[in-house]
Amino acid sequence: MLSLSIKEDLQQACRHYAEQRLATARQAMDHAQEAANEEGKSSAGDKYETGRAMAQIERDKAAQQAHEAQKLLQIINQLNPALHHDKVAAGSVVVTTAHTFYLAVGIGKLLVSGTEFLVLAPASPLGKSLLGLAVNDAFTFNNQRYTILQIL
Repeated sequence: MLSLSIKEDLQQACRHYAEQRLATARQAMDHAQEAANEEGKSSAGDKYETGRAMAQIERDKAAQQAHEAQKLLQIINQLNPALHHDKVAAGSVVVTTAHTFYLAVGIGKLLVSGTEFLVLAPASPLGKSLLGLAVNDAFTFNNQRYTILQIL
């Protein structure tokens, strides 16, 4: 059985993941801006305009990724790891017969303190299946049956 302190470790791992995504996106934005600036120095005519437009598209894509990472951080920072849940809710750690889940944001698999967690958003299909369930409740998702053993 897991202890309540695992939630702090999970929240920190999720925060680290989101911060890395944000840093990568910002770096990509800077790189795209530098590429656009360089294009202006070395080209002329239609080729110049095409190069600048391509760099702007890349910068916009990176800006969108940065925005998504910011939203992840905001959600993660709103979770209170000290809360214990009797029923599955956002911020819950759910131990089942097949997997251990953390309902926070849609990240996927994370290895924390030697345990593999599936980190998923409460609004995801599997997250929606879990919400409101209690210990010993069973549910089926993608033809796999789960029984909840523990909720933190």
